[in-house]
Amino acid sequence: MLRPIRTLAAAAAALALVSACNSASPNGDTNGDTKGAAQGGAGGTSASSRGVSADSIKVGGIVSMTSASGYSKKDTDLGAKARYLRANAEGGVHGRKIDYLGAEDDGQDPAKNLAAARKLVQQDKVFAVAPMSSVAFSGADFLEQEKVPTFGWGTLPSFCGPAHMYGFNGCLVPSPGGTLNQTWPEGIGQLLGGARGKSVAIIANDSDAGKFGIRTFQQGFTSAGFAVSYAKASVPATAVPNDWSAYVKEILSSNGGKAPDAVVSVMQTPNNIGLFTALKRSGYKGLLSDPTDYDPGLLAKDATRQALDGVHVLLQFQPFESVDPKMTQFKADIKAAAGGQDVPLSMHMLTGYMSADLFVSIAQKAGRDLSVASFQAAAQGFSDTGTLVGDRAEPKGQKESFGCGALVQLKGGAYEVSVPFKCYEPIPFT
Repeated sequence: MLRPIRTLAAAAAALALVSACNSASPNGDTNGDTKGAAQGGAGGTSASSRGVSADSIKVGGIVSMTSASGYSKKDTDLGAKARYLRANAEGGVHGRKIDYLGAEDDGQDPAKNLAAARKLVQQDKVFAVAPMSSVAFSGADFLEQEKVPTFGWGTLPSFCGPAHMYGFNGCLVPSPGGTLNQTWPEGIGQLLGGARGKSVAIIANDSDAGKFGIRTFQQGFTSAGFAVSYAKASVPATAVPNDWSAYVKEILSSNGGKAPDAVVSVMQTPNNIGLFTALKRSGYKGLLSDPTDYDPGLLAKDATRQALDGVHVLLQFQPFESVDPKMTQFKADIKAAAGGQDVPLSMHMLTGYMSADLFVSIAQKAGRDLSVASFQAAAQGFSDTGTLVGDRAEPKGQKESFGCGALVQLKGGAYEVSVPFKCYEPIPFT
């Protein structure tokens, strides 16, 4: 029942159409709280919500498959498809198959993100959006207004607080009174033989997200016992610097005129390639780390592979190198979704897979009489253990992360687990 992903041309035409629509609900049951006409389902139950029929649940996605910088999260869509295929093979959700429409490409553009959200709700009439993977999540307010359960990576404030938004590994952007995930500082502390007497430099893009990242990680590393010698959101957000020498000079003299023990980049490639290459050429021998470069596709080019060699990458899920049975299942599901072909695994695949997995798990708990109201009620008391992101619980995940993670290091062209997957006690965010 899975439909093929739309071509970009078709998506563009559809987005142009819905851009002319206003935000009003097209009919009385868009919010999913009003009973619609009964449709004969198993056991005589009735469907009562947008996107729910007697035998299916309609779900769509929004993913930055393309972007101006060339960065792509397209594998997120394959990950979601893999999880829905398995759910359907196992009988669906209380007899209903997941009708996954595929993901709309927002091009990492705020206007396209909102247009995609409107299209999925007003034209396609989806019950849920899972996955949503884009830093340009301008459709968040619309989806919340329309009471659309939405699942993605909780690295954006939109996944922290709104009633219908769910981060697959919880809320990673806390507000005061929330908590901070300590995987990164605790893991780096282990690699350096303890944080006491050690220093760390933290660098990010000059953007709202970068500034918030500096604030949170500076607090996290300080709480773990590190001296934070440098913490700046100073790298342009819209263009990769051609010359990193000024940044490198500041970083390497930040620890009382000396280099810090670790440099942590809260950025994505290609920024990390430029920064790490410049640091290595300067003779820096300390620890390098970032949260995004766990992607075999990055190893295809010699320059990229050399720049990332030795770098420790933060993960907030089980590494692909794990022997956990659930990781074995994930790999089998991805292969099946790829038509039986072995494809390089990426963190974006797991983002889509676990977003879909959390949606399916809560929908199962909601029971046969599925509506937005019953789904939300099920989410309020939802919990499970031992997943690829650790122990999950809602509504905790709408305010806090699930607190788990690992570090992997690129060595000789292959990733190795440098700090095994573990759940850490979070700290209060102030």
